[in-house]
Amino acid sequence: MTTIAPPPVTGTPTSTKRRTRRWIDDWRPEDEQFWATTGQPVARRNLLWSIFAEHLGFSVWLIWSVSSAYLVAMGFAFSPQQLFLLVAIPNLVGSLLRIPYTFAVGLFGGRNWTIVSAALLLVPTLGFAAAVTNEGTPYWVFCVIAATAGFGGGNFASSMANINYFYPTAKKGAALGLNAAGGNLGVALIQLLLPVVVGGAGIFGLVTASEGGIHLERAALLYAGLAVAATVAAWLWMDNLGTAVAKPREQLRVVKEPHTWIMSVLYIGTFGSFIGYSAAMPLLIKLNFWVPEPAPLGTGIYFAYYAFLGAGVGSVARPVGGWLADRYGGAKVTLAAFAGLAASTLAVLWTVFQLTPNPTADPAIATENESLFPLFLGFFLLVFACTGIGNGSTYKMIPAIWRRRAEAATPAGTPEHTGALAAAGKQASAALGVIGAVGAIGGFLIPLAFSAPWVADPLSATKGAFMVFAAYYVLCAAVTYGVYLRRGRTAAHV
Repeated sequence: MTTIAPPPVTGTPTSTKRRTRRWIDDWRPEDEQFWATTGQPVARRNLLWSIFAEHLGFSVWLIWSVSSAYLVAMGFAFSPQQLFLLVAIPNLVGSLLRIPYTFAVGLFGGRNWTIVSAALLLVPTLGFAAAVTNEGTPYWVFCVIAATAGFGGGNFASSMANINYFYPTAKKGAALGLNAAGGNLGVALIQLLLPVVVGGAGIFGLVTASEGGIHLERAALLYAGLAVAATVAAWLWMDNLGTAVAKPREQLRVVKEPHTWIMSVLYIGTFGSFIGYSAAMPLLIKLNFWVPEPAPLGTGIYFAYYAFLGAGVGSVARPVGGWLADRYGGAKVTLAAFAGLAASTLAVLWTVFQLTPNPTADPAIATENESLFPLFLGFFLLVFACTGIGNGSTYKMIPAIWRRRAEAATPAGTPEHTGALAAAGKQASAALGVIGAVGAIGGFLIPLAFSAPWVADPLSATKGAFMVFAAYYVLCAAVTYGVYLRRGRTAAHV
């Protein structure tokens, strides 16, 4: 790919000592002529490689969502509660890393931090490969290695903040939606391919499972190699923007803004649901619709054939949500997404109430529950579709809220207006980091709610969890309408 030289510098760089040919100091995406002649090709190139790196980050982040279901088959005697915790830990760490990863773009440059963050994926992948090849690896070591998978979750924040700087406001929804969808698809792809790569399953008869048993380390080594490829690609073909400057103390002022926390509540409902359900879905299918006898595939619904569908639907729906938000407004689309989430979650809950508890390896129970699986899966895919649409629309709302405030505070066409818009863009990027971090915590809480060690019956824990989730979506819908759509609100119609 041809390297595009940076345009002439029109202002004072933030630090001339750090400048190389990969730094661009003149970046004016809102200038239509600049965007058409110079900005758009550069932005598209950076978006492409950002998607690739973020895709790998998500895959590594969710590698435990599928591999945990195979640990028992490899000889590790872990309980369902322990497996759900292994699934949840990376989500917690990934959410906490999102704030520092957001600021890293402005401190080190988007290209530079993509190089570092991609290389960091070698830690969880190589650690994973070492742990699963030793049957004596204690549970606490698995927990530590699962925590390092959170590096992949942090990638999302830095990638989104970086792309937010590259695109004009009118195109942010679609660009951020594509960037996020590329990452989200990493969840679906790891859930589809890991069972095949490790020898646990084929793909609907098109690819057959290997006969040599389960080898989880194969997936880890594959993604370690891909992490090296992403590191090299970022080095060769991405750019740093000199206009993306991070001042953490100033940017963290967004934590004092009510809209930061309101949007965090909404993002827990959209992205938190997406990542939480994606992580928990393989185990939910395995525990409720499958028993291990007769070997090797057992009786009932084999999770490996279906676990990837939810994440796939949610990922594809995300750019659709961004496009709809660009066209109709983020708040309207978000309200519709939460209405859909509440309705489809209640439908999933209805099917769960029809299930028979599956505490033993009784093929009769699996067969009885198997007849309800098409309804369970269909309603659950509607849930995922709504999370994806809501993810895209909420991310469109965040920069729009800050931009609207800047436009209202200064007269158009003045230097103050231009400065206010630039400041609003930086504040929005900081807000994206905070909101993304808080929202991702939902990915930690959802698997814990399904495991619920304080509830004796796992199926009862699942029912209670879906009840709470449905109520939360109703709350989010009410907040979206009351703050961003009701007449008279200053932040309305973003």
